[in-house]
Amino acid sequence: MERFIYTLVRAADWEVAQALGEYRGSADDARDGFLHFSTAAQLRATAAKHRRGVSDLWMLEADTEALGGALRWEAASGSSRPGLFPHLYAALPVSAVTRAAAAPLGPDGVHRFPDDIP
Repeated sequence: MERFIYTLVRAADWEVAQALGEYRGSADDARDGFLHFSTAAQLRATAAKHRRGVSDLWMLEADTEALGGALRWEAASGSSRPGLFPHLYAALPVSAVTRAAAAPLGPDGVHRFPDDIP
């Protein structure tokens, strides 16, 4: 599977995570019992489907090797999107985050990501 995975978090939640040393997830994560992640190839579609119009997003890149057995690759429940998605059944340690980048909305309402995200 992929070496790096990605999650989208609100700026305030990322600030709290840095203070705590771990990101504990969103309300959606709590409801589903795991933290939702995407591969680089899945990230833009995930943002468009689940974070459309959210202006204060940050993209967190996590090293899968630092996540151990709490990381599972699973089909998205009730989704027609192909492929397996990374789900983390634990809090995300800030130490596993290899990059944090703002994902602002462009004038077209689409989130902007670093150039290396397809």
